Amino acid sequence: FTQVGPKAAIFGEKDFQQLCVVRQLVRDLDLPLAIVGAPTVREADGLAMSSRNRYLTPEQRRIAPLLHSRLAALAAQIEAGDNLALASAQATKALTEGGFTVDYVAVRDEGTLAAVSARISRPLRVLAAAWLGKTRLIDNLSVRPRTTA
Repeated sequence: FTQVGPKAAIFGEKDFQQLCVVRQLVRDLDLPLAIVGAPTVREADGLAMSSRNRYLTPEQRRIAPLLHSRLAALAAQIEAGDNLALASAQATKALTEGGFTVDYVAVRDEGTLAAVSARISRPLRVLAAAWLGKTRLIDNLSVRPRTTA
């Protein structure tokens, strides 16, 4: 960034942790640069587009959208006020039963990536990384918990 001097840089939200690290780096170094998050682009079945997808076998490609659908279900459970730990464990179990080897399914504060163990009113992110065969897939979704009146 210091060599090129851009006014803005765009990073995809698909790798949300990377986006957060770059944003923090820009803040820490006080760089005059806007870091813009671009929404994840998805296939029609919900699978996040990635060059890694080409390594999936046809059977794995059929299974792969389960990652997104389980994250969407987890996000809906959190928005409904369900227990975070239980909902995350259910998502992990469903992915494992679906054929994934799960590295993690996590619920984090969207701004800080701090672990969240109880319902809060700030925006959250559900994040997951899981293997299908030799291919490691990642995905995430924003969650806007309902505030209680």
